[in-house]
Amino acid sequence: MATTATKSVNAKLVLLGDVGAGKSSLVLRFVKGQFIDFQESTIGAAFFSQTIAVNDATVKFEIWDTAGQERYHSLAPMYYRGAAAAIVVYDITNPISFTRAKKWVQELQAQGNTNMIMALAGNKSDLLDARKVTAEATQTYAEENNLFFMETSAKSATNVNEIFYEIAKRLPRAQPVQNPVGMVLMDRPVERTAGASCCS
Repeated sequence: MATTATKSVNAKLVLLGDVGAGKSSLVLRFVKGQFIDFQESTIGAAFFSQTIAVNDATVKFEIWDTAGQERYHSLAPMYYRGAAAAIVVYDITNPISFTRAKKWVQELQAQGNTNMIMALAGNKSDLLDARKVTAEATQTYAEENNLFFMETSAKSATNVNEIFYEIAKRLPRAQPVQNPVGMVLMDRPVERTAGASCCS
């Protein structure tokens, strides 16, 4: 098969942000290509998975969409612990959601996974007339905090796939060793037949 040279990367990705910022809508648009005008608030967290091919890798995202309500805040570390990437989402029409997004960024930085790829998504970019948070201010903030920033719209599908693809492009470089198990087995060729064949 031609795909043997392809690296396979499993990446846990978490979405964080204020209630109503559009986290679930972004995930639904990315995973299912759908947009629902009146999306119910997530309770606790919802799980999705989606596989994409980028450069020389196949990336399987294991996506945790966390609830934005304050009462679920204490559960968030359970979901972002060990995550390879995070998308912090705010609503460009809501300055409070941007303030909350900055708090999530601080929390992620404090928990100390230096390899985590962090993206900042200014969602609802279709509502330009109602904009309260400028792209310039956010871009400056993103650069200062080593994040990459995109404005997205789950409604019009603007930059939704792009933000996930950009994360996927950065992942293989952030996690160069994908299959250490294979290297261990090389020293013990006798046991190689004991394991089930890996690639069906």
